[in-house]
Amino acid sequence: MSDNLNQGLVPVILCGGSGTRLWPLSRKQYPKQYLPLLTNNTLLQETILRLQEIPDVESPIIIANCEHRFLVAEQCRDIGLNNPTIILEPEGKNTAPAIVAGALQAQKKFENCHLLILPADHCIKNITKFYKAIDIARKQAANGALVTFGVTPISPNINYGYIKYSNYIQDGVHKVEKFTEKPDLKTAEFFLEQKNYLWNSGIFLFDSDIFLQEMLTFNPKILKKTKESLKNSSKDLDFIRLEEEAFSECPSDSIDYCLMEKSNKTAVIQFDVGWSDIGSWNSLFSLGKKDSNNNVIKGDTYVEATTNSYINSNHHLVVTLGVDNLVVINTPDATLISSKEMADDLKNSLSRLPKKNQEELYNHRKVYRPWGWFDVIDEGNFYKVKRLYVKPGGKLSYQYHKKRSEHWTVIDGIATIKIEDKAQKLTSGESIFIAQGQKHSLANNSKNHLEIIEVQSGKYFGEDDIIRINDIYGRINK
Repeated sequence: MSDNLNQGLVPVILCGGSGTRLWPLSRKQYPKQYLPLLTNNTLLQETILRLQEIPDVESPIIIANCEHRFLVAEQCRDIGLNNPTIILEPEGKNTAPAIVAGALQAQKKFENCHLLILPADHCIKNITKFYKAIDIARKQAANGALVTFGVTPISPNINYGYIKYSNYIQDGVHKVEKFTEKPDLKTAEFFLEQKNYLWNSGIFLFDSDIFLQEMLTFNPKILKKTKESLKNSSKDLDFIRLEEEAFSECPSDSIDYCLMEKSNKTAVIQFDVGWSDIGSWNSLFSLGKKDSNNNVIKGDTYVEATTNSYINSNHHLVVTLGVDNLVVINTPDATLISSKEMADDLKNSLSRLPKKNQEELYNHRKVYRPWGWFDVIDEGNFYKVKRLYVKPGGKLSYQYHKKRSEHWTVIDGIATIKIEDKAQKLTSGESIFIAQGQKHSLANNSKNHLEIIEVQSGKYFGEDDIIRINDIYGRINK
């Protein structure tokens, strides 16, 4: 047991989850934690920034999906975090393996430390109370406690887990008696009446040694397989890629079930800091700034005789007339119109979509890449039109296509283009044709952005028809 109150604090930020209850803004390939839903910063960025004033805080360890690695790295760089430790999971295994991987990685640098476990997609309004709660939790962790943070419930919310607490310890900290995952409405109403239940925030703080010892006691297989996966991990540019085979054999489980419910070292601190997990459109509505008719309005909108509604358009004008209690979300390729009551059931509704509409569940029209992004402007049976944005220093892989040709027209900036062995520069208004099977690359070597219109011709336009020969981002055969 550690008695050092001055141990360094290592944040472990969990970036998993698809956030489908915030569709169509949040999608599998671009989930809510990477979106600026409340401020100009994304939820991940806000999570990182609110840690900066904590005493003895170390650089965070971020656990992310392989598909989002460049997105995570870029969002870190945008806020001045240039060398984060980013661990890539081959597949989602719930929270327990991710936290174990973070703890083991932290102990590579620190013989022992305190770990602060944070989901990347939460809102915390009262930062002062947040810091105070962390300070109290660190004192409990120094005495051997596995501390979780519970929020006083204000409604019988069925989208949250609940923590039942018992004996008082000190400083607003209690012993944990029981965890309950997302109850039905009747049970949630009962919990609210009892006055000794808290919402489970999914935030934890504990001593790394004690945490790993408890995992060895209560779930040794998760510890063993995660340790194997990390030991055999590979470096992928600046990322740590967990070894796939061992990780696939690791049980999928939440930290609540596999450890916190079983350990006798658990404690909970009441955590009334203006917390929200931003898990639904209704939660965003509750956090948003209301107009005189109790609406939250964002983007290109015009509302008239509209009340108690959340209206968000990031693409084109949305007009609402004489409506009440609606959620209206408009994006370039999908629109949601729902009553606020039904919006909480969005995840289940989306599961029943016809297969022909499944693509819109996963991908936006605009797709982000490490070099920038592309936007599919139009497509038909024998063509696809894209707008490419290449950031300064960005470079597409040296590649070829078996099933399509491409025609590039520079709209803005200077493009450095290589076709086979010939390199040339194109400026605004100039164009070039790349035949099917020709090896080619595109780079922006300037200090300004580059925009290109790409017209593809052929019979197949899938991204799997990209055969990469070399790539500065390490995407060969991955």
